[in-house]
Amino acid sequence: MSDATLHAVNQDPNDFAVQIADQIESFIVAVTEVAKGDEPDSAVPFLLLEFSQLMLAGGRLGAHEDILPDERYEPDLGPEPDVDDLRERFAVILEPIDVYSEVFDPYEPRKAPVASRISDDIANVVADLRHGLAHYRAGRTTEALWWWQFSYFSNWGSTASATLRALQSLVAHVRLDQPLPALDGLDTDQDLGEDALAEEAGRVMAEEIGGPLGLRTVT
Repeated sequence: MSDATLHAVNQDPNDFAVQIADQIESFIVAVTEVAKGDEPDSAVPFLLLEFSQLMLAGGRLGAHEDILPDERYEPDLGPEPDVDDLRERFAVILEPIDVYSEVFDPYEPRKAPVASRISDDIANVVADLRHGLAHYRAGRTTEALWWWQFSYFSNWGSTASATLRALQSLVAHVRLDQPLPALDGLDTDQDLGEDALAEEAGRVMAEEIGGPLGLRTVT
């Protein structure tokens, strides 16, 4: 892979950091606003847009050369901000379609799908991003970029991409006027194979969730 791919080409490192931080902070602010539930009809379209934009920041971090922190040990940030309220709010807003099935690693053969929750995913992604943002706001720019890049590869990148696929699938089902497989009642602690998912999943027509979630079918 060429250096042109790995580096922020012809770009001041400080500009790169500012742009990534702005994208991440914008995502956190927008998702927090959606969680307030003031416009539940627009929740899914907004989340689809925000996660799509976040993955651009993740792609830029992933394509960049390895970022190394200035210090050997990460400075103590104190207690992590609580994301339980965010998780619970989205669990209510997304209740009809919160649970979806996901294959954790597409390169591991014969891995069965597992049940996941969009509300859990959002809270976990926000927690990772806030951690790096705390470093950035404390003036530790390199530490922030290192954390965002490292956690992109180890956690929030795969979580956010799975959430994005779930949201895109939901919108596609509704816009194409296709029945939507639902995972209502599935226990996310269970390791469910394809047969179990097919057996347990109900069938929910798109029009049953399209209105409450602000989605419309194509006429």
